Amino acid sequence: MSAKEQLKIMLLKENLTIKELAPMLAEKTNRHYTAQSISSKLLRKTLRYDEFEDIANCLDYEIIVRKKNNF
Repeated sequence: MSAKEQLKIMLLKENLTIKELAPMLAEKTNRHYTAQSISSKLLRKTLRYDEFEDIANCLDYEIIVRKKNNF
């Protein structure tokens, strides 16, 4: 699943839009974010892992990485 798809799911669950997320994220990280800048990064697939981590933290989610079960 892509970061874009994952973010859409998180936003739907929280009943938020990217437009509402941007100022929340900017306030928590003390960095400049706009809905357009977030959308552009998702579209171009240039969202960095640390930025995705900041978004997850802002929405009170955790990122879990686990090994696949390959039988």
